[in-house]
Amino acid sequence: MTEGLDARDRRWRAGWRWLALLWLGVVVAVAVHQWRFWQHPPIDSDILALLPRDADDRVLADATERIADAGARQIVVMLGASEPAQAQRAEAAFRRSLAGEDVARLPFAPADNAADWFPRAQAFYAPYRNRLLTPAQRGQLAETEVGAFAERALAALYGPMGAPRLTEWRQDPLGLWPQWWQARAQASGLSIGEDGLLEKDGLHWSVLTFQTRASAFRLDGERVIQDALDRAGATARTAEPSVRVLRAGVPLHAEAAAVQANREINTIGWGSLAAVLLLVWLSFRSLRPILLVATSLVVGCATALSVTALVFGQVHLLTLIFGASLVGVAEDYGIHWFASRQGVAAERRWTLLRHLLPGLWLALATSALAYLALGLAPFPGLRQMALFSVVGLTGAFLTVICLFPWLDGGQVRDTRFSQAIGRSLDRWPRAVRSPGWMVAGVLLAVVLAAGLLRVRGDDDLRSLQSSPPAVMVQQIEVGRLLGMPSPAQFFLIRAGDAETLLQREEALTARLRKLEADGRIGGHRAISDWLPSQRRQQADAALTGRVESAVMTQVGQALGESLARPDFSTAGLRPDAWLASPVSVPFRHQWLGQVGGQLASVVLIDDLGRDGALALLEQQATQLPGVRWVDRTADFSRLLRHYRHLMSGLLLAGAVLVYALLWWRYRAGAWRVMLPTLLAGALTVALLGLAGQPLQLFNVLALLLLLGMGIDYGIFLTEHRGDASAWMAVCIGAASTWLSFGLLALSATPALRAFGLTLLLGIGLVWLVSPLFRPSASPRPSTNTSPTE
Repeated sequence: MTEGLDARDRRWRAGWRWLALLWLGVVVAVAVHQWRFWQHPPIDSDILALLPRDADDRVLADATERIADAGARQIVVMLGASEPAQAQRAEAAFRRSLAGEDVARLPFAPADNAADWFPRAQAFYAPYRNRLLTPAQRGQLAETEVGAFAERALAALYGPMGAPRLTEWRQDPLGLWPQWWQARAQASGLSIGEDGLLEKDGLHWSVLTFQTRASAFRLDGERVIQDALDRAGATARTAEPSVRVLRAGVPLHAEAAAVQANREINTIGWGSLAAVLLLVWLSFRSLRPILLVATSLVVGCATALSVTALVFGQVHLLTLIFGASLVGVAEDYGIHWFASRQGVAAERRWTLLRHLLPGLWLALATSALAYLALGLAPFPGLRQMALFSVVGLTGAFLTVICLFPWLDGGQVRDTRFSQAIGRSLDRWPRAVRSPGWMVAGVLLAVVLAAGLLRVRGDDDLRSLQSSPPAVMVQQIEVGRLLGMPSPAQFFLIRAGDAETLLQREEALTARLRKLEADGRIGGHRAISDWLPSQRRQQADAALTGRVESAVMTQVGQALGESLARPDFSTAGLRPDAWLASPVSVPFRHQWLGQVGGQLASVVLIDDLGRDGALALLEQQATQLPGVRWVDRTADFSRLLRHYRHLMSGLLLAGAVLVYALLWWRYRAGAWRVMLPTLLAGALTVALLGLAGQPLQLFNVLALLLLLGMGIDYGIFLTEHRGDASAWMAVCIGAASTWLSFGLLALSATPALRAFGLTLLLGIGLVWLVSPLFRPSASPRPSTNTSPTE
């Protein structure tokens, strides 16, 4: 009989050698990819990448992306002082500091100066000067007598101070051109002095803009930008101690997120690994289990990262942080191998592998299904996490079954630690019908009721914001001082052609100007302010032509000579010429062009922080064809609430399905497997409610994952009644999983913190509760009956 078993082991080992060599080749390929990946890691830190695209509204999705991309590389620095000279000295010191930085290392550079853009814009618009009027100018030209304009023109010609030459005067006899440009500057809410400084809040501000050379989200986790700006700010304060330094921009938030993620990956990943390896050492007191379990974890995580990068093209920072917690789950396969190897001769390990494979496959399948549930929601970030987790678990699993039998040729002895854990099951109480347990049940019901009644949902997208408070405070302050528009709230205008589109914008901006005049909203930024419709241009040309011709006739009579207006363009300013010109660059992102069979544009609003502004703006789109108010923050918040409800329903449906499968296997004993997970989940939600923690989508997703993992403990305790080694493997695996996911609760990213806190409570509770409902340690029933009491 022994010879037959040895022959079977040899045949098994021969066939298994090819599988091991194949997996070893995959590991080598992964190592090569990892070496290339970390040279220029394609890592994304944009929180909006977690959220689903608007598949049903391509125009809206494109508008959001265009607006976000427009400012994705811009950094704004403001230096404020009580006197203009102080602000200018601080600016000079700030620039000197940046000029002394290592250019090759510094990922940003000064952007184009607005002073260079202005002369080009003046030259571009000059041929169309007669077609560009402000609403105030139209009212004056239509209502004021020609004689009054003639008197002003003569006064300007004969005035004692700075009188223009007659040749220059003919170009703009009514002084409309400078007024139009002043109105463009005032529309932004900025007050710029002759020294080029912004005057706001009683200070003179020097405004510096910079552009990152690459995408704001292609960062390596080092504080390069912020450190350089810190040094430059310190130099500016040395030159002018009273100067106030503010900075804002997407690259600052992206770098802060990258630094935070790098810190958390190290804390969570290495912390999890250290905890797992410590548990392995205490359980087996041997270096070989530690090295092999660590190998399975490294291979699993590296394989997951490579596959995720190949499938999605980039990896989100949240995926990396979440993947760091995978250590606590992927080590279960190695733990089970070495727990089963205790007391088993090395030459019998191939027989042991055949014996363990069905259980290991089942453990992989149940865990993978739990992680795949994360990918059911149409969230790109969650789908990345699901793929990363499933591939990571599979990589660790294949490393154990393919390589461990070849590498683990020594003996694995029992230790006091493993024996103590195994014997603890006999001392663990079992829930029975008794007065004491009935009192405990009543107390549990009170806690559940009190906690569940205090649970509240919070689906506000802003609750997912993870930027450091100092960065957010300065971003808000700069936005207020510069009147920067929000990229999340805007008007979306659609039409079949450019002329109709611009006319619809003009109808909207006419309403907005009334609100601006009343101080109920800030300014607005519209394409039609720089590119009027042909109808508007023709009306303005006719109005200026009539008034200016009459004025020049009267002035000519007073001067005793014939005066005529210069020739202007008769074709008018066209959208194609405007878009092709460099002067449209600052506004081009608001022109979406052809999307979904229609032309589309965006009107942005400045200073949305005023009371009631959002509701007021939403009303302005009513009864205007093709005009829609968009609030992406509110839209995403509603989407998060919708999927929280959807995933809650899926969680309940999954519980019903799991119980049906358990009933098929265990019949009347299925409740012993199911109840611990249900109690742990309900208690987790109740404790979150008592702690004042809101219920978010990520809490529900964690509960869904808890359902898949928690059931395994009940199954294992039911299948292996009273088995000390099985209980030891459950405890070590559960403890490492609890530590790994529990460390996510330390994350500064709200989504991961909610996920980790839920699993910290849930896994700990299901681990403690499962043994209470285990069946008695009677011999396992035959395969023809259910394993119930």
